[in-house]
Amino acid sequence: MTKTKTTKAAAKVPAKRKAGDVVAVGVLPDRELKEIVRAGAITAEGGIRDDQVQPASLDLRLGKVAYRLRASFLPGKQVVADRLDDSLVMHTLDLTRGAVLETGCVYMVPLQERVKLPKDLSAAANPKSSTGRIDVFVRAVSDRARAFDGIPAGYQGELYAEISPRTFSVLARTGDRLLQLRVRRGVQTPVRDMTFSLDLFPTKSDIVGYRAKRHSRVIDLAGIGTHTVEDFWEPVRAREGRIVLDPGEFYILASKEKIVIPLDEAAEMAPIAPELGEFRAHYAGFFDPGFGVTHSKGKAVLEVRSRDVPFILEDGQPVGRLVFEKLTAKPDVPYGAEGSYSTYAGQGLRLSKYFEPADD
Repeated sequence: MTKTKTTKAAAKVPAKRKAGDVVAVGVLPDRELKEIVRAGAITAEGGIRDDQVQPASLDLRLGKVAYRLRASFLPGKQVVADRLDDSLVMHTLDLTRGAVLETGCVYMVPLQERVKLPKDLSAAANPKSSTGRIDVFVRAVSDRARAFDGIPAGYQGELYAEISPRTFSVLARTGDRLLQLRVRRGVQTPVRDMTFSLDLFPTKSDIVGYRAKRHSRVIDLAGIGTHTVEDFWEPVRAREGRIVLDPGEFYILASKEKIVIPLDEAAEMAPIAPELGEFRAHYAGFFDPGFGVTHSKGKAVLEVRSRDVPFILEDGQPVGRLVFEKLTAKPDVPYGAEGSYSTYAGQGLRLSKYFEPADD
């Protein structure tokens, strides 16, 4: 893969806007992401790799060290590096050699990428789909942030990933990608939303989902397609279109609807009704433009957990919604198109890319 390095000459791109120029607002597509990388708004030692750039997002990479924390902490006025002292850090792990991040523990990892956003650009992060589907809870942290995952307009500084594996311990290394960054010009303005429901009537087998096995072995984040499904998952079968979620257990399910994201929009999963509260139907939920456009099927895969009590789910039950937002322009390479780095194009019920592929 080629790398994009920031130079003084590159920093002149894109050209300065003139008074009266009309500037499109929305999420930046791949072409504009590359432009702001060349301009120095997103940098990394050694440059940004071409395959980090998705149709409307940029993959973020783990740095060289992971700090094992006593506990998470809320973003606020502090600089993150100032909090990483003996009062909070239990020990450090060398990710250049690979290290196991264990379930039930909290880690803070400086990312390779840092940002120097102009005043009209902000950013937001999501766990990558492959991350959410192995029940690794991860969110972006920046200095003096008001909230997790949000990077304010004009922010200049380091980025961090707070990582907490829930079900499976993972073997992580420098360069692994657990988060993706969206960059936005202007204020977020949803253009529409779409409710989606649960599919508990499979067509090719009697399997409607998967439940994670506890106390499994470690998932190697470098082992794409190498982990045996039966070692980590047990199939879920519906009875009369119903299943019962056990409290605290982690499930992979799928939507009944086929999802289509237009080329000039992106979408993010959101709760259908936050007051329901008993279960959560997504952990990683960003859809790049073009998802479902060039393939005959493309469902939403749901990461589901019931919180405190057993919870019955029924076929066709609404469980979430997609919130759509405009892009500033169509991407050069939409999701699923030839030449794209698209893992889940045309997916049905699909486990994370770390597991052996199966007919979904």
